[in-house]
Amino acid sequence: MKDGPDISRVAALIGDPARANILTALMSGKALTASELAGEAGVTLQTASAHLSKLEGGGLIALRREGRHKYFRLAGDEVADVLEALMGLAAGTGALRTRPGPRDPEMRRARVCYNHLAGDMGTQMYDALLARGVLRRSGAALELTAAGRRFVAGFGIDLNGLPKSRAPLCRDCLDWSERRSHLAGQLGRAMLSRMEEMGWAARVTGTRVVRFSRDGEAAFSEVFGGRSRHV
Repeated sequence: MKDGPDISRVAALIGDPARANILTALMSGKALTASELAGEAGVTLQTASAHLSKLEGGGLIALRREGRHKYFRLAGDEVADVLEALMGLAAGTGALRTRPGPRDPEMRRARVCYNHLAGDMGTQMYDALLARGVLRRSGAALELTAAGRRFVAGFGIDLNGLPKSRAPLCRDCLDWSERRSHLAGQLGRAMLSRMEEMGWAARVTGTRVVRFSRDGEAAFSEVFGGRSRHV
């Protein structure tokens, strides 16, 4: 037997279609109940509970109790990274859903990837931040520059006020639909939250879609470049 991590166990957990649907639903960053996840997976509550137990035991999801209610969410950013990368691999090999839904174009345009902005508008923002020197690559790491700190403050984000987290301040995440990077980490989350606070965009209930208003899209284009157009 070879030494090292056993990827087959994790792959088997993700590989079941119902569990894959559960994990994909949790990519929205929201904590969901077993009943909600059963609906997402298309299985009974009893079957969903069995899948959730396996996913929790495998370290892919975490359980949170609020009174009598139980909520599930992804165990962390690293799980979201793996799922996003697998979506990109599936798309690249032609493993796509055979019956795309009406929101698929919106998903590709702007969506939540575990609480940060992904899709066309996410990669557009990331490229603009690099081009303007707000972000800088340092080897494999992604850094916020001094100019970037001034930009972030001007955007209305208090870096010192960000919630305590083990996640890095900024890092890149491979976007499954664009095959390029978007901004993740604490700063990625803060940027999306700030856009929601300013009324630029809102999440579409029950989906991962982020929908920008006409004024919000115009403001986004002014700050991050004019490549986007209104849907």
